[in-house]
Amino acid sequence: MPILKRIARALGALVIVIVLGAIGYLYFAPPEMLRVASNYTAKIVCSNVFVAGRDAPEVTSIDVQAGGHPILGHINVDVNVPESTVTARLIGLFATGTSVYREGLGCAAAPDGDVQTVKDIRTDREILTSSFAESPWEMASSNPKVEDILTDDSLLGPQMRAVVVIKDGKLLAETYGAGFDETTPLLGWSMAKTVTAMIIGTALNQDFQKTSDGLFDAWQGDDRAEIQLQDLMSMSSGLYWNEGYGSVSDVTRMLYLEPDMARFVASQELETPTEDAKLHYSSGTTVLLSRAWQNAVGENALAWPHQKLFGPLGAASVTLETDARGTYAGSSYIYASARDWARFGQLIINKGSWNNRQLLSPDYIEWMTSGNPDSMTAYGEPEYGNGQIWLHGPRAGTPRAENPDAAFDLPNEIRWFLGHDGQSIAVIPSEGLVVVRMGLTPSHHKYKPQALVKAVLDATRG
Repeated sequence: MPILKRIARALGALVIVIVLGAIGYLYFAPPEMLRVASNYTAKIVCSNVFVAGRDAPEVTSIDVQAGGHPILGHINVDVNVPESTVTARLIGLFATGTSVYREGLGCAAAPDGDVQTVKDIRTDREILTSSFAESPWEMASSNPKVEDILTDDSLLGPQMRAVVVIKDGKLLAETYGAGFDETTPLLGWSMAKTVTAMIIGTALNQDFQKTSDGLFDAWQGDDRAEIQLQDLMSMSSGLYWNEGYGSVSDVTRMLYLEPDMARFVASQELETPTEDAKLHYSSGTTVLLSRAWQNAVGENALAWPHQKLFGPLGAASVTLETDARGTYAGSSYIYASARDWARFGQLIINKGSWNNRQLLSPDYIEWMTSGNPDSMTAYGEPEYGNGQIWLHGPRAGTPRAENPDAAFDLPNEIRWFLGHDGQSIAVIPSEGLVVVRMGLTPSHHKYKPQALVKAVLDATRG
């Protein structure tokens, strides 16, 4: 019996040592997957609380956990309003993630814990607001058919948050999910890429093309020095990139583990010679574009998008967020009301003009929205434009050999802004039609906004 007691005590001590060791490991050297989860949580809550004005517990339980990863259900969040920070930890103890809010620049994750450096990245709010031009949407005559469409849940899709329809430059119809309205800033995810291309278009008027020669110092002396601006714009640079989500990949590392996103992406090796590269979708590529135009513009870079694009558009709700070192996260992080998202689609229809002011040249809009041959598909047409824009809507299960818009008989001229979790803007220039659809609709729902766009198109034709 004494031997059994000694064995039991030894086993108990061993269990304690193992438990303490595991706790120490999680506290001092948490796995990267846990750090991604906590930094992601802190970032999403921070932006939705401080930018969108939403309730932190609701965002934590609904938005953060939408992807269904089991870890996310065990992250505790602390919102410090006076300090403008959000901290997230696994079961309140491990893998600390922090995000910091700056007025006008939104929230940035601070994966290295350097909160003060993030706080020091600021821009003059007065400069941002002084560039704003009042430009409300003119209301169109009501269309009962379109209004009926916006009550059809099968067309609006699961967890719709906003739909806005613009016809011939006027606001024709809109609808909102519970808790959201025409003033709520909504995250566009990768729709930000197309807006980044527009920002670059404003800078092109300032001889931005000169940055195409030797874009980044890290590339000098190797084959990456041959990468041109247009290669990045069409996502055909040849740089290695893993865009996979749900694990620690290049994109999740960039967004949630790297304080200097652009530096991380610029360190990637050339996977394919640039002259042979084809479309390779990469959020890292767009962050490089942000860094490139900011380098070209110089000290005025943080105010530039507001002065040259958002302000003249009258898009007062737009917040473009930076990373922890001041590079705009142009791949992913723009918050704007659905009405203001529609302005970007209308700008394409207007060929770059707004209220008789040419914000982008017509030639640039034409080039940006034209198909890039490096994205040619098996159905004989390119699927991506020269300037960070899609030539088709979400595939949602459609074979890559097929055009997913064709089954809905949508015009070939249609262009799409597309973002994670069901964000989309469809633009049909000849019809003067812009359809914005925002929501929290993960890919497993296999939702296609093409049906909504087709129904609105038919209803506005007669």
